[in-house]
This record gives sequence, structure tokens and C-alpha cells, in this order.
Amino acid sequence: MLMPNWMDPEYLLNWMGNWALWGTLIVVFIECGLLFPILPGDSLLFAVGLFIARGTIDVPLWLACVLLTVAAFLGNVSGYYIGRFLGTSLFRNPNARFLKPKYIEQTHDFFERYGPRALVMARFVPIVRTFITIVAGAGRMDPRKFFLWTAVGALIWAPGITLLGHALGNVRFIHDHLESALILLVLVSLIPMLVEYFLAKRRNRNNSDGPGAAKHAAPKHAVTNNHTD
Repeated sequence: MLMPNWMDPEYLLNWMGNWALWGTLIVVFIECGLLFPILPGDSLLFAVGLFIARGTIDVPLWLACVLLTVAAFLGNVSGYYIGRFLGTSLFRNPNARFLKPKYIEQTHDFFERYGPRALVMARFVPIVRTFITIVAGAGRMDPRKFFLWTAVGALIWAPGITLLGHALGNVRFIHDHLESALILLVLVSLIPMLVEYFLAKRRNRNNSDGPGAAKHAAPKHAVTNNHTD
């Protein structure tokens, strides 16, 4: 295996044995909000679905999906309140690897540009799904809006990937090339963010080339100065 044991979902599930589902719930909860983003969230959900299809995890599929959705939602809620209560104290070091001060303002702009879609899309991007909840809390995003759209993201992400693993659980090729399938899954999970990134660049280019670009330049600069102060 190319991955270390603690990042290998098949190894983890076998190691946890009868506690595999409960261990997965803990991993999902931590990755979705407790400042430890380097965990095999996507691949672990996929492997849980596959193990249920094999019968290795003896839990009804519907129950696993419900529990995993709840764990993902509660993890994000925890991350939101960590960011909300600690605020900008998490973002004091400009040389920090993840929690840089400039990310607060950038995330405000990210939410303004993409709206609630940001919380749903971030679910499918490793590291980002942990980080965005912290910043949403630090940026004082409206709690009701956060709860609604992080729940939508949890409902799509956790059951979606688990069901995919279950559907492919009896495919021989997946059994023989599980590591390759998991790596491919991570790469595919990046597609929505990449598509949105290029669409945003295209919209920005069209706006900058439009007849009203010069008129909007000054107000935009003024808003940036207000944020800085």
C-alpha cells in the first residue's frame, strides 16, 4: 500500500473489527471540525459501504448512512463554534500553514461569491471541509444558514459516498484494485471545486472586460479598505 496504515481505510476497518462503524463515526466527526484535517474521510466512507456489502460490517446500510450523516453534521457544528468562540485568535500567525489571518477576509469573500454552495462543495475536498467550518465560525456566519447548508452537505456527502462503496462492493475489479479506486475517489472529489474555480475565473474575466468594469473598480477598493481597518 502507498498510504501509511492510519490513512489506509481497509487497514483501519480491519483493525477496529466489530467497532469499525463506531470508529468511522469518530474519524468523520474529527475530520469535519476538530482541526485535524489529515484523515481518510472520503475513502473511509467508501470502504464502510464496501464492507457492509461484503457483510464484514454487520450493520444495516440505512442505519450506517444516518449515523455517518449525523457525525459529519455534528463535526462541522463543533468546528463552527470553535471558530466562533475563539474568533481571530486562531488566525494570529501570518506564517501559519493553514490558519493565516488573511483567510478570514478571503472566506468572507468566498461566501459572498458562492453563497451556501461553498459549504456543500467543501464537503468533497479533503482539508477544506475541516478548515471552512472554522473560518465560517470565526467570520460570524449566520448560524441558521450555516446549520441548513452544512446539513445539506452532510446529507449528500456521507450517504452518497457510502452508497457508492456499497454499490461497488461486489465488483471484483474494485476488490482487486481497492487502493487505486480510493485514490481515484479522492481525485474525483476535487472536480466540483475545480469546475467552480474555472467558472469563477471566467466570470471575473468577463466582468473585467465588460463596459462597467471601470465603474466598479473604485467601490471594490473601498470595501477592501473597510475590511482591513
